[in-house]
Formats: sequence, structure tokens, C-alpha cells
Amino acid sequence: MSNEINIENWKQTDMNVDSLWIIPERAKGGKHKNIYHGNFVPQIPNQLIRRYTNIGDTVLELFSGSGTTLFECENLKRDYIGFDINEKIIKYVNDTMGDSPAIDYEIKNADVTDSNDFATNIENWLAKRNKSQVDFMIAHPPYLDIVKFTDDERDLSNISKIDLFIEKVTDAICNGFQYLKKNSYFAVVAGDVYKKSEVIPLAFLIMNSIRQKLKVKMKGIIIKNIEGNRGKLGTQDIWKYRALKSDYFLFKHEYIFVFKKI
Repeated sequence: MSNEINIENWKQTDMNVDSLWIIPERAKGGKHKNIYHGNFVPQIPNQLIRRYTNIGDTVLELFSGSGTTLFECENLKRDYIGFDINEKIIKYVNDTMGDSPAIDYEIKNADVTDSNDFATNIENWLAKRNKSQVDFMIAHPPYLDIVKFTDDERDLSNISKIDLFIEKVTDAICNGFQYLKKNSYFAVVAGDVYKKSEVIPLAFLIMNSIRQKLKVKMKGIIIKNIEGNRGKLGTQDIWKYRALKSDYFLFKHEYIFVFKKI
């Protein structure tokens, strides 16, 4: 747990302890740029990292994407080890980071669902720093096959079968879990999908799979909605019209599941 909160300053903190996060718009500034479809909202890793880690701790991210969590780690002075299958986005993030003396970080081009590939990469990184474990883990996997990021067959965004997708995401979580300190925390951010005229509660299926496979305590189920993202601006009326003409409801939320390793 973060030592940022104490009896003197707890009333002044902006840490959100509610289970409903309404975010007006994606945080801007610094190195954050909304150039990646489905990229992370900076407020989410910011809140979680501040809540569950301390300065100098190491954050593991299983799907690093466009660098949102890394940029927050740099701002908050947490070290970072990330993984991604997309070489182009890794290059973009590294170029954006430039020279960063504030933290020790690296993004590995590896398959986090492959236990051997993952273990080799993270153990080499940890060994060079005389460490054996990380202090916090975060995962924001792709949204099934809704947006395809690469042509790599190992890329989870190319999977359309629900059961296989859940299996692969769970494999990734299990691989990272081995290197998470006991009594530390990890978070998984996921949304649901609409397939064949039916809502598939993908987020809860992933959450249930994790609880079945790992020794964890469930510490939080947070619902988040961001109003001002680019995909929603200017399209509310047409989507509302389509929903009213049909029988479905519009997705405006995601889930943030917080677990504690026991």
C-alpha cells in the first residue's frame, strides 16, 4: 500500500475510493497523446499506482500499448517493466520517452501468454537490477477482435473466439502473477462485447477465470465511464437513435478489477 496517505493529509487527497469513476475527459499534457485506438485513460493507472505503490517501486504492465502507464510511472517516480507484441508501438513509446533519468524502465517485445518467453525476459530484467519480484501489476488487454493492432497471430486482438481469448488473457495474468510480491496488488481493466446480437460479459468472465486460477482476494470492482473520448464526441445522437430502434443498450463503461495476492 502507498505511504502517501496518512492521518494528516487523507482529507486533502484526490485518490478516488468510490466504486464508480466518472471521468469527464482523458487527461492531457506531458507525453500523453490520444493516438492509439482504445488506449488507456491516464487517470486509471495514476490512481492505482498512487494507491498501491510507493516511490521507487516497480510496476509490471502486461500490455504496454502506447505508453500511458509508463508515462504515469515516470511522473510518479516508479520503475517500469512492460511487454507488448507490437514492435512499432514500442518504438513510438521509446522515442517519446527519450532520455528519462527519473526512472528505470524497459518495454520487452515478447508474448506475455507464452510462459517461457515471458519468464526469460522478465527474469533477465529483474536479475540485472538485483530484484526477483515486482510491486504492482496492471493489465489492459485488447478488446477481443474489435480493433486489430497487428497481423501477428500471437496478438490477442486477432482472437475472435471468446473462450480462447479468456484463456490467453488468463495465461498472461498467471505468468505475471508469479513475479508479483505476496500481499501486493494487481488490476485488470476490461470491457464487455456485443456479439451475434447478444451482450457477452467478457470482463466478468475474465475476472472469474482469474479467481479460479489464482490465490487472490477481490478488493475492488470499479465501474468507469469516460464521457469525452474521441469516439463518442458528436455521435451520441445517432447511437441513441440506433439503440432505440433496436433492443440493446450502449456500452459507456469498463470495469477495473483490483486483486490482492495472498
